[in-house]
Amino acid sequence: MDRVDKLALGSIIIGLVVLGIKYLAYVLTGSVALYSDALESIINVATAIVAFVAVRVSAAPPDANHPYGHYKAEYLSAVLEGVLIGVAAISILVASYRGFVSPRPLDAPVQGLLVNAGASVLNAIWCFVLMHYGRAWRSMALMADARHLWTDVLTSSGVLVGVGLVAWTGYLRLDPIVAALVALNILWSGWNLVRESVGGLMDEAIPAETLAKVRDIISKHATGALEAHDVRTRAAGRATFIDFHLVVPGAMTVSESHALCDRIEAALHHEIADAKISIHVEPEEKAKHSGSVRLV
Repeated sequence: MDRVDKLALGSIIIGLVVLGIKYLAYVLTGSVALYSDALESIINVATAIVAFVAVRVSAAPPDANHPYGHYKAEYLSAVLEGVLIGVAAISILVASYRGFVSPRPLDAPVQGLLVNAGASVLNAIWCFVLMHYGRAWRSMALMADARHLWTDVLTSSGVLVGVGLVAWTGYLRLDPIVAALVALNILWSGWNLVRESVGGLMDEAIPAETLAKVRDIISKHATGALEAHDVRTRAAGRATFIDFHLVVPGAMTVSESHALCDRIEAALHHEIADAKISIHVEPEEKAKHSGSVRLV
């Protein structure tokens, strides 16, 4: 089990602990908002399990049926998480409607708020851990899990405010109203997550700043070549796929051009984590000039 697997497994454990704490807060108060918050935590556990499986699958080496690896499994998990976030939000809206139609007084609101706040703090800490390492290790599954947890933190914050105001003002319908507003925010977050994940499945190019970095590395380390053109990139989970055509002088030997490609690949690997590079060497009559990388 590698480092990403361990974090994904940790999310399952944290999710179960937070779920238990939030359900206790609901039992103490009978608040529809706290019930909705606990319901959303069930989705947290489910998505953490999905993320764990996706990380395990994406780490599998290439095989005969998947020669480019299994990296996109993380995008599939992120899409599923986005859908589950939407399901949770709709469930919260249903519970909010019922609470608005038939409001009920809260039991032990102070104790419930303190218990729920403790769960939110735990979620926030774990969210920042996942976000930090998800970015560092370029794991889409960990990033998706972190964003989902952050929506849970926002949900809990809104719920805490709503339950606190209900206890203070005695206006019982404020409880489901706040829960409904937070549910709409969760829906928006789920939509953004699905949109980004679909972009990865559709082989979107890497960010412009990263592409500029790739072109700069090629330019600085392609000494001896004449031109590099048709630079194409895509991201798949933790991997960055880079391919381009390298035009070399006709008199350059195969060994010399191979050594040149090795030098460029080494430089790209040093700067771009998990880079998968393919270079097509061409003779000088294949130069395009327009749109090519300017070599230093």
